[in-house]
Amino acid sequence: MEYANNILETIGNTPLVKINRLTAGLPCLVLAKYETFNPGNSTKDRMALKMIEDAEASGLLKPGGTIIEGTSGNTGMGLALAAIVKGYKMICVINDKQSREKIDILKAVGSEVHVCPTDVAPEDPRSYYSTARRLAEELPNAWYVNQYDNPSNAQAHFESTGPEIWEQTDGKVTHFVVGVGTGGTISGVGRYLKSQNPDVKVWGVDTYGSVFKKYHETGIFDKQEIYPYITEGIGEDILPENVDFDIIDGFTKVTDKDAAVYTRRLAREEGMFLGNSAGAAIKGVLQLKDKFKPDDVVVVLFHDHGSRYVGKIYNDSWMEQQGFLEADQKADTIKTTNK
Repeated sequence: MEYANNILETIGNTPLVKINRLTAGLPCLVLAKYETFNPGNSTKDRMALKMIEDAEASGLLKPGGTIIEGTSGNTGMGLALAAIVKGYKMICVINDKQSREKIDILKAVGSEVHVCPTDVAPEDPRSYYSTARRLAEELPNAWYVNQYDNPSNAQAHFESTGPEIWEQTDGKVTHFVVGVGTGGTISGVGRYLKSQNPDVKVWGVDTYGSVFKKYHETGIFDKQEIYPYITEGIGEDILPENVDFDIIDGFTKVTDKDAAVYTRRLAREEGMFLGNSAGAAIKGVLQLKDKFKPDDVVVVLFHDHGSRYVGKIYNDSWMEQQGFLEADQKADTIKTTNK
């Protein structure tokens, strides 16, 4: 018989899927690393398990302990699944710009959830960074994950995601494109791919309101770049230690509207029901068109599943409120017939 001993053994080995219609104007082959096939429906399952296992090995996480993390939702989900299997309590600290679905999903898998305001500085005691740290200090036998600075985050992708992409493309990958948040995915995958072929180009997708692109280009951390934005899962108002800027060849920024619109287009034109950052990622690929040649193989990573954004990106009323929706883009095709 063939079966997994627990849900954690199903993490990884996600497929590569060709993108057809949205990339028809590009000269190259574009493949999506489709991370929603992980059990928690996101790429964060990989690093969540790695961070927990490394903390167990080092003695930072002890039996019966409490795992505490500030998360936009997906890392919390990955940590929660591992906590269930391994017997830990899970506390997720999330900011209030995240979708209601993410909060409800975290609660559904047994996590305690604290919601913090988005529009405060990272050092503000009300921020989700500060709140997570405080809870870890106050509660006995607690471990603060700190995915932003935890080296196991990037290492997980160096050990799993990167090798999978290299093997699945038979070493023909020429470009890797991904949204950047904590920096673990782009740094871990990028480091592995460049170790196999230094000519592989690594591009990060950033959002307006985030500091990454300007910092990479100038070395200046410009607080004037920071302002609230809607796109979930990418961008930061801090510089996580996991972002290895030396690995990254460049950034492209995508607007909130384009990220939302292209997320919906992926669902309607490719049959890919994905999260908000996927729209940003594919729009980023399209913006990089001039970087690609006919023989190139471009891999773009899609982080998470569309079920976490039903009340926002896939909701016509919400999209209209944001000014993101044109008349021909409406999702509501339900017809009522009176008999």
